[in-house]
Amino acid sequence: MPTTAQQPAPRVAIIGGGPAGLMAAEVLAQGGVQVELYDGMPSVGRKFLLAGVGGMNITHSEAKPAFVARYAERQSEVAELLQDFDADALRAWIHDLGIDTFVGTSGRVFPTDMKAAPLLRAWLKRLRELGVQIHTRHRWLGWDKDGALRINSPAGEQRVTPDATLLALGGGSWARLGSDGTWVALLEAHGVQIAPLQASNCGFNVAAWSPFLRDKFAGAPLKNVSLSLPGATPRLGEFILTASGLEGSLVYALSAAIRETINQYGSATVYLDLLPQTPLSKLHTALGKPRGSQSMAKHLHRQAGIDGVKAALLRELASADAFNDPSQLAGAIKALPITLRTPRPLDEAISTAGGVPFEQLTAQLMLKQLPGTFCAGEMLDWEAPTGGYLLTACFASGRSAARGILEWLTAKAQ
Repeated sequence: MPTTAQQPAPRVAIIGGGPAGLMAAEVLAQGGVQVELYDGMPSVGRKFLLAGVGGMNITHSEAKPAFVARYAERQSEVAELLQDFDADALRAWIHDLGIDTFVGTSGRVFPTDMKAAPLLRAWLKRLRELGVQIHTRHRWLGWDKDGALRINSPAGEQRVTPDATLLALGGGSWARLGSDGTWVALLEAHGVQIAPLQASNCGFNVAAWSPFLRDKFAGAPLKNVSLSLPGATPRLGEFILTASGLEGSLVYALSAAIRETINQYGSATVYLDLLPQTPLSKLHTALGKPRGSQSMAKHLHRQAGIDGVKAALLRELASADAFNDPSQLAGAIKALPITLRTPRPLDEAISTAGGVPFEQLTAQLMLKQLPGTFCAGEMLDWEAPTGGYLLTACFASGRSAARGILEWLTAKAQ
């Protein structure tokens, strides 16, 4: 954005130092704006770094139509955000930071070293060189009566009056990393309607496991299984049996549908196939073989390869009659019903559903109720499964909001 001696560079305040806020800071600084970024934590990018523990899955390589469909009800809105900064553009941007990437066997994209920290360090170096000022331990408290931003800092409360503000405050999960959802009340007090924050990519509780199952098998993985909701195609993968229910990648993949079913009916029953590669007829035949003096546990192990946590869960949930009838037992193994009652607490979720609806925003991601205030990242009302989709949309929304701010500032100056 061109400036003159009589007209200094506009000032933009960014609240939140996650991927969306940092990306917006880069675009704004490159556009000639003076950027001040505020984050309540001792350092920025904390949830981003946590996402890199065990392997930094930055995006996904699948074709664009399938990629966009991952955003379900909000795919049309997110497709707009991805128009100029999709997965390929994100990879190119990472490469420009000096970080190589590769595509894993699942189609997920990772930095070559699988770590988030080197990427964040290179990014922050770029931002410093662009003149972005980052203020940590500076927590946004809302607005004062004159519309100035109230910022609580180590030196006391400050008043900041930027030319525009970007809110990139995350959702409501992992409060210890900065995303605590306290912004909801601040926006609602100014007439912004917010879709309730809900857990996404989360585990679920059952009514109760038996003490035996809970004490002996909590934390055990169930591998090479499939889960489905009634009428839906089963999904293959693995999950973990917890002391209170289920969690893990296979459960996360179904979490939005499970959560909405619970919201509508009070509970959701998923069907677990313990042997998805074995046809029902073959399993029936194997279990129908005489077991003689063998115990049922030994019979299940020899004829079906079921033991350990799989056998324990089968005992927990199948009817007693099923163990006397090979047909019923085979049916239980192929479709074991598990009734889920509630999601795990929001703060445990990987991500958040709900937030600022797109209907409350202009096409430039500016709040209609608060001209000059823009929103980006996970605080927007969209959700996606794990696999790089969450981060990609956060990056893209930060860029889109920054371009919207530049357009708004230009129009305002004319």
